[in-house]
Amino acid sequence: MMNQPLQHEDAHRVRAAEGWLELGDLVEATKELDSVTSVLRAHPDVLAVRYKIYAQTKDWVMCEQIARALTKVAPEHPSGWISLSQCLHFQGKTQEAYDTLYAVLPTFPKLAVMEYDLACYACRLGKLEEARTRLEKAFTESDQPDDLKRHAKEDPDLKELW
Repeated sequence: MMNQPLQHEDAHRVRAAEGWLELGDLVEATKELDSVTSVLRAHPDVLAVRYKIYAQTKDWVMCEQIARALTKVAPEHPSGWISLSQCLHFQGKTQEAYDTLYAVLPTFPKLAVMEYDLACYACRLGKLEEARTRLEKAFTESDQPDDLKRHAKEDPDLKELW
């Protein structure tokens, strides 16, 4: 049931919440999600937008709860795993972030964002050779390697490689 598409009215509310989020109105975005049919508030689409709302406020503890829920209701989607590892990292739990993402990496081969995030975590953990290798792999797997390379040159998580 949870991986089924939302019905029209609820899907509209999720799109409206995304619109409010883009406009920077977190209160209205939250109201839209809160008006989704109660049994569908744990739907992956709803959780993903709710995660973005809390990420805007940098409430990483709440983000972690939402991301864990996402990985349970939609373990086949990499976004939940990526979100979970990122919010763990932002809470200073970089080893746990690394371990979480590394464990699911075989499920999502050739996903540049996972390799990139693992490179960041490896760098922060002092595993510089692994970080370099993963970063090169991320560049190879990316459909926009030049943009990713520019981003990497400014990413504070990779400063040890600069």
